[in-house]
Amino acid sequence: MKIPIYQVDAFTNKLFGGNPAAICPLEEWLDDDVLLNIAKENNLAETAYFVENDDRFHLRWFTPEIEMDLCGHATLASAHVIFHHRGHVGDEIFFDSMSGELIVKKNVDLLQLDFPSRMPEPVEIPDIILKAFDKRPAKILKARDYFLIYDEEEDVRQLQVDQSSLSWVDPGTGGIICTAPGREVDFVSRFFTPGAAVFEDPVTGSAHCSLIPYWSEILEKNELIAHQVSDRMGELFCENVGDRVLISGRAITFLQGEIEV
Repeated sequence: MKIPIYQVDAFTNKLFGGNPAAICPLEEWLDDDVLLNIAKENNLAETAYFVENDDRFHLRWFTPEIEMDLCGHATLASAHVIFHHRGHVGDEIFFDSMSGELIVKKNVDLLQLDFPSRMPEPVEIPDIILKAFDKRPAKILKARDYFLIYDEEEDVRQLQVDQSSLSWVDPGTGGIICTAPGREVDFVSRFFTPGAAVFEDPVTGSAHCSLIPYWSEILEKNELIAHQVSDRMGELFCENVGDRVLISGRAITFLQGEIEV
């Protein structure tokens, strides 16, 4: 069986920037172990699969270890493939997923994700996680992921993390968002996933489901611009709209081809 495959850099307009995702359109669903093995073979943070059904798309996301309930950059990359490579007519795509309905709209050169909001709340964090970071955060919260807040952008940029001390953590328990106010944008972040094949995720759309409502409240504004300050860098245009968040970005195709299963 031959399956189309695309690799797309998301939340960037430059090759080798943003977050790469593999996208595989399917005629019908394959066994879960096949989907997971393809993701392992791709060895990217996420491989997304979609099946079209009556002008809607059932979307699933796999890391090399597990199936995820939500992934922003691979959703953006999937929409890019559907719009630019699969001949989709119109300016909207409706996805059905483990996190419910997700809508992606084309807005000039941006793709806008409509995702659920996940406001983080105060929480106790295990000492072993705190000890893995060379600087203690000013505040600790949690939604799906732990949420570490720092005072300055440089605190986040310069963070040193002991990856080996976090290797015991199950990737299914979520990741660690580190964030601070930005110098030239509203806020910056980095995202770490203990126990995963890709320890620092270059750009994490789903993390902004928590980052946007938090910084919207702190900065008292609903429209924000964010940078994820990984080596590859990502740019996100954000809006807080109550129980939903809008996350916009660009994407660019790196490769397209076929895999044989």
